[in-house]
Amino acid sequence: MTRIVDFPEETGAAPRLEAREPLHFLLGYHTANAARSITEISRAAAAAWVDALTRAGTPLDAASRGVRWWTAMLDRRCPTWNLANEIVLRTPFAHLRDFTADNHRSDAVVPTLVLPPQAGHSSTVVDFSPQQSQLRVIRAAGLTRLYALEWRPATSATRHITITDYLEVIDRSVDRMGGRANLIGDCQGGWLAAIYAALYPHRVHTLTLAGAPIDFHAGDSVIAASTIALTRAFGLAPYRALVGLGGGNMPGRAVLGSFIHIQPHTELARQLQLLENIEDPAHVERYRHFEDWFKYTQDIPGAFYLWLVEQLFWRNRLISGDLVVDGHRADLAAITCPLFLLAGETDHITPPPQVFAAAEAVRTPREQILLRTANGGHLGLFMGRDALAHDWPPMLAAIHRMSLP
Repeated sequence: MTRIVDFPEETGAAPRLEAREPLHFLLGYHTANAARSITEISRAAAAAWVDALTRAGTPLDAASRGVRWWTAMLDRRCPTWNLANEIVLRTPFAHLRDFTADNHRSDAVVPTLVLPPQAGHSSTVVDFSPQQSQLRVIRAAGLTRLYALEWRPATSATRHITITDYLEVIDRSVDRMGGRANLIGDCQGGWLAAIYAALYPHRVHTLTLAGAPIDFHAGDSVIAASTIALTRAFGLAPYRALVGLGGGNMPGRAVLGSFIHIQPHTELARQLQLLENIEDPAHVERYRHFEDWFKYTQDIPGAFYLWLVEQLFWRNRLISGDLVVDGHRADLAAITCPLFLLAGETDHITPPPQVFAAAEAVRTPREQILLRTANGGHLGLFMGRDALAHDWPPMLAAIHRMSLP
């Protein structure tokens, strides 16, 4: 059941849920994952036996199915945008894309800027498909002057890009849009939006954070627990080593490997289900579409990556109020605009306490803060049919009402 929680003054503060001791949590988490993987293998093996006993076919037919399965797993294409758009600002590490239809350019509505996730994947997740497009839902809510930043793959020339560069490109984008905007930040795009809003509160009309880690140490998260355990023992050395192996950038393949390692049973199930349904064109197409986005990775600028690991993942300075960028304190208490927070009930990447911590850190009036918990996990917040149909529309409708003259 989807839950909407208004945050009026009389309800008091949402309690901060402390994470369990990292090593104990990780041991239990990975033990449970191993059990799930064994269960999935057993299920697939049983399904294969039933299939072999009921399907009429020759060994050549079975071999042909195997080849098609293997080919489908390896055949990857570059993700693409679905909605028509125009690049209106180019930098070596980010593009600003304008999704405003020509007949809506003069609409009297505050423009909206979407900051997609940035975790080694394409920014097209916010426009995943014609049926699963966060951008399409935003436009349909009346926020017709719509823009999104596209994070470009890091290269040797952009390995030294820093948090300052990312904040500057957001500021240039807001300038391009008229000087004030609704910010919508997904996951990593969310904490980036929060930092920008803390430094430039007068430029942000409303702030929406979906699956965005604000208190990186709250709740139980395998990413947070792993980072805390590693940095306690070795500091930044493991992360610097990965960046060194990537030629100065964090390899997208390494980030992908980490995500798969977090839930190996999910990856295993997806591949085995493909084999079981290799003769179903609709299933194969859905599989291809997701894999094209998930497995087509891109590198992250090394300097930026090491900064966020140290300042946010390790030292948790965003929520503590100690984060300083270029000599300026990024204090979330500077944020007073309406705040919308969306978390996934079963999000294993960013558990709800990490998102909802923002409600206690800002100075937005309580009656202008909305906390919402959606069914499902992390990716479902940005591309899931249920969240796009039931969770985003009421939040966007409220933002639209606030964005009219």
